[in-house]
Amino acid sequence: MKLSRPPRAAQSETIIALIDVVFFLLVFFMLIGRMDATAPFEVRPPMAQSGRDMPAGGVTLAVAADGSLALDGDEVSTQDLATALTSQLAQQPDLRLRINAHRATELRHVLPYVTQAEQLGVRDVVLVVTPERDE
Repeated sequence: MKLSRPPRAAQSETIIALIDVVFFLLVFFMLIGRMDATAPFEVRPPMAQSGRDMPAGGVTLAVAADGSLALDGDEVSTQDLATALTSQLAQQPDLRLRINAHRATELRHVLPYVTQAEQLGVRDVVLVVTPERDE
C-alpha cells in the first residue's frame, strides 16, 4: 500500500519582509536627511573673534540682568538712550557701540538696542561675549 502525500500548496510570497525593509529605509532617510529649510543662496555665518582685544574708542552700553541700562558707566533709562546716543553721534560721527549684557539677559532683550543704534546711525555695534572655559 502506497500512501500519497497531499499536494503542497505553493507558498505565497511573504510581503512582511518587504514592508520591514521599506520601513527601515524610510527611517534611515528621515534620520540622515536635512529637515531645515535651506536658503537658495550661500550663507556664511560670522566668525566669533574671541581672544582678541576689544576695539578701542566708542561707548559701552551695559545691560543688567534686570534690564537696567548704563551708557559709559552712567545709568540711563530706555527712553533716554536714544538722546544719549544721538549726542554721542554728534561728537563722533563714526561712533562704535559696545553692548555688554549680563549672561542671564536673553538675546531678545538685547537686539532692540542694536536695532535702535543702527537706526540712529551707529555703523559699528560690537556684542561683548566671554568664551567658555573648559573645567
